[in-house]
Amino acid sequence: MIRINLLPVRAAKKKETALQQLFLAGSAILIVLAVVVALWLVKLGQISGTQNDINAANAKISELKAKIGKLDEIKKLKDEVKKKLDVLSELRKNKTGPATRLATLSDVTPDQLWIESYKEAGGDIKISGMAYNEELIAQFIRALESSPEYEKVELVVSEQKDVSGIKLKHFDITFKIEAPKNNVAPSAK
Repeated sequence: MIRINLLPVRAAKKKETALQQLFLAGSAILIVLAVVVALWLVKLGQISGTQNDINAANAKISELKAKIGKLDEIKKLKDEVKKKLDVLSELRKNKTGPATRLATLSDVTPDQLWIESYKEAGGDIKISGMAYNEELIAQFIRALESSPEYEKVELVVSEQKDVSGIKLKHFDITFKIEAPKNNVAPSAK
């Protein structure tokens, strides 16, 4: 009988199976390692993209802060100009002062009438003067009443005085300054 020794075949088969299992395990480890490296590279790309977005957003924020600073400066300048314009409009509104009132008074004063004193206290004015006759005083009072700057004109005293041998009429007149009328329509903003 012939004997065949099968032990070396079994050992060879075991060896071959062990090599196949090692190869399969190594291949699985390499595949897992490749997948992990690929996922790491993808996440690294996402992190880099997000970092670029953050840097771009920070640059945009800096640019907008500069624009906001300029806008705040422009608003301050606008407020200053508005305050100055308000002061100018208030000055124009209250432009009637002693100089314009005296100019009007000079324009309405008849030739043979002399003003000796002019006193202004707040909105009240008192004038004292001399004239040749009562008609000149009446003409002066009518001219003051028709003036847009004066109101409530009243003759307080009218008496005859002898000045250097000439008979003149002394008078005292009181009146008020016309209050400025605000006919300005509200401005649209």
